[in-house]
Amino acid sequence: MRDIVYFDLETQKSFSAVGGAKNKAKMGVSVAVTYSTKSGQYHVYGEEQMDALVEQLVKADLVVGWNHIQFDYPVLQGYTIYDLENQTMNLDMMLDLEREDKLGFRLKLDSAAKVSLGMGKTADGLDALRWWNEYKKTGDKTFIMKIAEYCCFDVKVTKCVHEYGLEHGVIRYEDKAGNPAEVAVDWKK
Repeated sequence: MRDIVYFDLETQKSFSAVGGAKNKAKMGVSVAVTYSTKSGQYHVYGEEQMDALVEQLVKADLVVGWNHIQFDYPVLQGYTIYDLENQTMNLDMMLDLEREDKLGFRLKLDSAAKVSLGMGKTADGLDALRWWNEYKKTGDKTFIMKIAEYCCFDVKVTKCVHEYGLEHGVIRYEDKAGNPAEVAVDWKK
């Protein structure tokens, strides 16, 4: 059976805290989540488990994410010697949709999820950063659980958007004026 691994992570620090986007490898991982079609399970990784996460990604037949090539992998590079972009098979749905022959602009996962699936994200990366900072201040693991829940839901939304595109051959989204629109996708490769 082919193993598709859906992937997302949340960071410990913002761009401004590490000197800008060029320093993503310094942002640190608070929580990472995968879903494997082979095992049918979600896996939540803490910072001390990055080797296991990298191993799962490298072994996957396909890693599917939303902006994972330009964001998640560069953050994760701070933990590994693997060249993740080139040593994994990937479908970055955001980058695929951004191509000039498709949308020509960056689409947010929330926009695709709302129109394609009728559900949106439960929070955003800034919430996850706030929760991380609260955890660091208080030691209260409830905040880590909030990050894990949010990240798990993002992985679920990513998986559902991918499956929608596979089934329908299109992704529906809100255009820049807020109207429903769709774009053709060919993700069955």
